[in-house]
Amino acid sequence: QVQLVESGGGLVQPGGSLRLSCAASGFTFSRYAMSWYRQAPGKERELVARISSVSGNVIYANSVKGRFTIARDDAKSTVYLQMNSLKPEDTAVYYCNSANLFGKEDWGQGIQVTVSS
Repeated sequence: QVQLVESGGGLVQPGGSLRLSCAASGFTFSRYAMSWYRQAPGKERELVARISSVSGNVIYANSVKGRFTIARDDAKSTVYLQMNSLKPEDTAVYYCNSANLFGKEDWGQGIQVTVSS
């Protein structure tokens, strides 16, 4: 059974930092691209960052470039999202996602990140 469990969310002031973690199990982690998505109230779910399974190449949403960093630790089957210089616009539920080239995709339950003074 695939499981993706997010942790590390919470409330932070503007300009602050948080690190999200997603612990994965039930599949060969190193063969999957891992992503973070987010969904804010009244908005569609959007891709925040993705890290590939082979090359480790990363992509970011324009809104988070220079502030967020995605990384993976295949030995721990964990993907991270380091979020710096947080803005109120970053407030959302953040979801961990796994995907391979054969149409298999799974989601975590999501974790709240709130940026507010």
